[in-house]
Amino acid sequence: MRLATHYPPTVRDSVFGHPMRCSLRPRAAWTSKFFAIVFAICTVGGSIENLTSRGLAAPPETISVDKFPIAWNPDSKLRVYAFLGCDCPVAKLYARRLEELRERFASRGIEWVGVMSNPQDNFADIEQFVQEMKIQFPILKDTEQTHAQSWKVTRTAEVIVVNPQDQIVYRGRVDDQYAPGITRSKTTREDLANALESALAGKTPEISMTEPVGCKIAYVRKPTPSDQNETPSVTYADSVVAIFNKHCTECHRAGEIGPFDINDTAELQGWSEMILETIDTGRMPPWHADPAHGRFKNTRSISRQEIETVRQWVRDGAPLGDLSKLGDASKLDDAGKPHPTNLSQDGWRFGRDPDLIVPMSTKGYNIPASGTVDYQYFVVDPKITQDRWVSAAQVIPGDPSVVHHAIVFIRPPDDAEFIGIGWLTAYVPGQMATLFPQGYARKIPAGSKFVFQMHYTPNGQATSDLSKIGLIFVDEPTVTHEVYTVVGIDQDFEIPPGATDHQVTARVARFPKDGELLAVSPHMHVRGKAFELRAARAESTEILLKVPRYDFNWQHTYEWTERIPLADIDTLEFTASFDNSDANPTNPSPGEFVMWGDQTWEEMAVAFFEVSRPRSPSGLPASQNNPARSIAARSNQAEGQTAKAGMSTAEETADSAATEYADDYLAKWDTNADGKVGWEEAPKVLRDFGFSRIDRNNDREISREELIQAGRSSAARNGSNRQQGGR
Repeated sequence: MRLATHYPPTVRDSVFGHPMRCSLRPRAAWTSKFFAIVFAICTVGGSIENLTSRGLAAPPETISVDKFPIAWNPDSKLRVYAFLGCDCPVAKLYARRLEELRERFASRGIEWVGVMSNPQDNFADIEQFVQEMKIQFPILKDTEQTHAQSWKVTRTAEVIVVNPQDQIVYRGRVDDQYAPGITRSKTTREDLANALESALAGKTPEISMTEPVGCKIAYVRKPTPSDQNETPSVTYADSVVAIFNKHCTECHRAGEIGPFDINDTAELQGWSEMILETIDTGRMPPWHADPAHGRFKNTRSISRQEIETVRQWVRDGAPLGDLSKLGDASKLDDAGKPHPTNLSQDGWRFGRDPDLIVPMSTKGYNIPASGTVDYQYFVVDPKITQDRWVSAAQVIPGDPSVVHHAIVFIRPPDDAEFIGIGWLTAYVPGQMATLFPQGYARKIPAGSKFVFQMHYTPNGQATSDLSKIGLIFVDEPTVTHEVYTVVGIDQDFEIPPGATDHQVTARVARFPKDGELLAVSPHMHVRGKAFELRAARAESTEILLKVPRYDFNWQHTYEWTERIPLADIDTLEFTASFDNSDANPTNPSPGEFVMWGDQTWEEMAVAFFEVSRPRSPSGLPASQNNPARSIAARSNQAEGQTAKAGMSTAEETADSAATEYADDYLAKWDTNADGKVGWEEAPKVLRDFGFSRIDRNNDREISREELIQAGRSSAARNGSNRQQGGR
């Protein structure tokens, strides 16, 4: 069997036994959001050892799949065996790093060989892997896993360096930048490169062994005669598929951010060991709320009984069982794989297609391979000509590997009745679609624009993103409660260097006294350590949510099972804790002061609260008192009001306040005194959450007129809140 003929010639030839000549160029890097931290453990002062020491067998003869030997070049001094995997995120990152190292040491007598030992990686997978990674060194398919077994390799992304005398010079990780769930801003120790330099200089590497950090390699269980007479106690078809569909398929399916499709039975056994490890360590399914505080309807916890079922299944060799038991054809996809009924083929999680799909732009936005990308804002007209009520919303990223988060805001017309910060919905890794209870909906005034706030994180590969939002509408007469978003925020903080538990506390300035609290979304960056939300009532304080181990990669929205009445709550207060020490493996600069900022090496202390309030005192539909309005209806009303002579005292007061607000704002932030606030002059908190709403003409400048308009709109909304019991 040969790989496709469009492999790079040097790769094709060496895989099938011809001389290894490699010339490579690094390419993309994709960071998984799925595996938690694996810390590297190093052995210092190791020595070169023979392959047979510590009970290790000598490796099998290095041959290609066509049985041609790949012999040592007489001038070669070292050979690097790199154990890789087609879908392991860490292995994919280090495939590119290995390419860079091969170029770096190209003229110094080092051979490079990639070894594929995963049973799930077939020849088509390997071909695609080589093309995507632009690998030029030879790749061996370790079909019988003899190479992995001879060296007792347990994980991908492990490298083993040997000399012509079959002595191990170094084994372990490539460097300390990547690990499951971790991407440091830079490499602080190049373990493989340092070992190569020492060995080429005739010295023993200072560190000869480190702990590998990739995905576990599942060894194929060899059948024994007794197996023929035994029936597995647990099989995938009988028990395990239901557990995976309940907890895993949401992300681990085709087109989603999981690194493999958990419903693909052809690959499932190869991932079984890794699945069990992530469950055992609590990394999967991802959920970070302390169960002692609050009950949440979107809890992702897996039961002890379910864990033991998966453990027994893996212990038995991950048997598939009778796949015909998975259901009839109507419950399977085209490939014969089961999928939950609430997941559409296009990724929508509503149980049906959206009523309206709005892309963020007419064309994709190009993200560079490296560097930092400022927040990008895209204003789009959804062509909503009547007030609409949204009961469900979801953002689907065009390229999940680079979309750190996306928030879609509603920008209402100046004359629209509107409350809240304009939040519509958001996407962050691991967050499910927004689905409100029956009778609850969010209002989009007629004529509103959508503002997509996109935060991109380059991953080493230039790509393009065209994210989109999908909406489910309900009829206005059925809406009993209006949902909107309020924010708690503190941007005036400074985290000292080395601080292990720096706490920032903030309160929610205003929430509806007659309303309910539905959900909360905490947000911090890589120094975020913990989060706690408290409600103060009279003489007592209750912890509503406690997140003892905040994870930047999993920024959940926590939805309470029972909606929390706000009538007796005096204050809503939260504390965000930060770890700026070198004990935090994701900390990019432990020695620096850290303040508010939009990039991941800066920090945020913010929480978004979904609240609701009844549309009438009785909580019943109030369409007769607050009818849906069209753009034309509002225009006619505005014309009638304009015809009235004079201005009321309230209007005069609001106009004066808006003017004062504009002048004060310009005095504070117009640093070049040109009568407007440019994008670079604006504080980051405004750029992140409000600039696009004030900048009505999208010219990246806020004029005095735009500030006055914003002040008037704010005054009108605050007046509406006071009339309806807000505080």
